[in-house]
Amino acid sequence: MQHADRGTQEVRGDGLRIGLVRCRFNDALTSALQQACETELTRLGARVVAREEVPGALEAPLALQALARQGQVDALVVLGCVIRGETYHFELVANESGAGVTRVGLDHHLPIANVILTVENEAQAWARVEKGREAAQVAVEMARLVERLAPHQNGESL
Repeated sequence: MQHADRGTQEVRGDGLRIGLVRCRFNDALTSALQQACETELTRLGARVVAREEVPGALEAPLALQALARQGQVDALVVLGCVIRGETYHFELVANESGAGVTRVGLDHHLPIANVILTVENEAQAWARVEKGREAAQVAVEMARLVERLAPHQNGESL
């Protein structure tokens, strides 16, 4: 598996509140993604304040939206795994879940680290379980970015 150079910036998550949504489809894989994510969030100092489970990737955007509307999180992480089958359903699930996750983040001005893996087979999925750790890093970094760029109370930008 190729690895991209993502840079080396590490951002602390102290005081950040993170919500997690995990898709149960391919349960063992998504549980491993969640474990990697939560371990890294703890290491970074962020706190998981909400954990929700949904049946599959298509249901994830609704759960993310509900958490975003509560206003109790600084960032969200979605964890899932879609493995290609023999029908068009793979493309539908991959495309629609991704679009839904993006829409929720933009509509609510809330960072969402999207780790709904889309893979050809189970071996590829297991090789990417550490993406859960990367999701934690993305959530923290993007929450800090939004925090830094948010207008001050008096309406002025930084």
